[in-house]
Amino acid sequence: MKLNNTKLAFLAAVLLTHTLAAQPPEQLHKSEILTPVNSFTSGVEGPAVDAKGNLYAVNFEKQGTIGQVQPNGKATLWLTLPEGSIANGIRFTSKGQMLLADYTGHNVWLVNPATKKLKLLAHEPTMNQPNDLAIDNRDRVYASDPNWKEGTGKLWRIDPNGSVHLLDTLGTANGVEVSPDNKKLYVNESVQRKVWVYDLAPDGSVKNKQLFYEFPDYGMDGMRCDQQGNLYITRFGKGAVVMLAPDGTKLVEISLIGKRPTNIAFGGTDGRTAYVTLQDQGNIEQFRVEFPGREFKTPRNNPSKK
Repeated sequence: MKLNNTKLAFLAAVLLTHTLAAQPPEQLHKSEILTPVNSFTSGVEGPAVDAKGNLYAVNFEKQGTIGQVQPNGKATLWLTLPEGSIANGIRFTSKGQMLLADYTGHNVWLVNPATKKLKLLAHEPTMNQPNDLAIDNRDRVYASDPNWKEGTGKLWRIDPNGSVHLLDTLGTANGVEVSPDNKKLYVNESVQRKVWVYDLAPDGSVKNKQLFYEFPDYGMDGMRCDQQGNLYITRFGKGAVVMLAPDGTKLVEISLIGKRPTNIAFGGTDGRTAYVTLQDQGNIEQFRVEFPGREFKTPRNNPSKK
């Protein structure tokens, strides 16, 4: 089998990770259950990790809630949203504020973690729904907006001042992510099974849309980058997460226990633990990876380290 330079570099990183890990060597890409089955509803989504390393996901025990998950898998109710609101994507700003995509209310909320008070950042009635969220280094939010019935979708940008900007129209836009250098924006279309990449300008505009990857089967949902620019895509229905290199080369496919992964996030003490939400299991799984997630910063996530 002939290997290209991207795959050789990836295999070298895997070997180095195993060499540096404590004995016995750390097992990568082995998924295990973190939270009990059905601890969340089938609407479990939007995993995100805050500055202290706490993991959050939507729809804990019932719709319209946010759950907080400890490293041992114990989940507790953290927030109940206003009546009629149900969240999907979660991100955190550079100031530690939680962003929530409220798809039933067509809102993006800002939550103060200290007080748990909600502030409306943006309301856009022409959205089908704010779905998955990504955030860049200037706290601008990028929101996917699928119309499942029509098989169409949109891509939006919400600036820190709450202004909303339509960036593009697509198929069923779902997963969205920013590259580590903030120069690329990725969006996938679940029904069309395509992943698109844009050049992301300093002002938050996009151009030069290109096909990054296309799958022959199964759908897609959320996706996130690691610090090397590798893109991890949840394969809804296949029970897997696919890791793509920055040039679009498929590096590895990681098998999950559940079959309907909805989204992925990175956390843990070193940023190398991947958390995946599962619709069919109503829970969260976790596995170890080679590189920290894009948004992980050691001093921030490990306050004890000077």
